[in-house]
Amino acid sequence: MQRRISYQTFSNETIELIAARFRALGEANRLKLIMAVEHGEKNVSQLVAATGMSQPNVSSHLQTLADAGILTRRKERMNVFYAIADPTICGLYKQVFGSLQKRLTTQAKHL
Repeated sequence: MQRRISYQTFSNETIELIAARFRALGEANRLKLIMAVEHGEKNVSQLVAATGMSQPNVSSHLQTLADAGILTRRKERMNVFYAIADPTICGLYKQVFGSLQKRLTTQAKHL
């Protein structure tokens, strides 16, 4: 059974950190990048190829995700590799996807 949590449980600083993480997740290209590194680290070139985004765009989104603590980065010579820092993020987007699938299936049955 899940423990009930109220907003009083958290400090204002903690609530701001939670909101910042959700803001970081609230962009489709960032979700694509998270999905691209879910099963192993990748460098920027690999992420550009995997997502079809431009290198500056990928780099900007990766910076946001790293700043939010969602991704980690590791430098090796001239390459920077990114990986999932918080695996609960993958469970979160899959849970949302699952609920959306149910909703879309239900809507399609009523058409």
